[in-house]
Amino acid sequence: MSSASQTTDHEEIRRWVEERKGTPSRVKDSREGGLLRIDFGEQEENLEPIEWEDFFSVFEKSDLAFLHQDRTADGKLSRFNKFVSRS
Repeated sequence: MSSASQTTDHEEIRRWVEERKGTPSRVKDSREGGLLRIDFGEQEENLEPIEWEDFFSVFEKSDLAFLHQDRTADGKLSRFNKFVSRS
């Protein structure tokens, strides 16, 4: 199994997402700021796109880190990601 990495670096997160043709999103009608998600083009009905500036504002206010995998165990580009608490 390929391992996951954790980062809080905005440029690294944006690069990872854009390399996979993803866009920043949040869950509609969620608490203030919203629950962050990455949309890979199979947009779910309960997600809405947001600008990177808003995305990183919520990311910082929520004290989050980005857990992600670059490659799957068989070497393919991975889309695995998760938002986790920094603490």
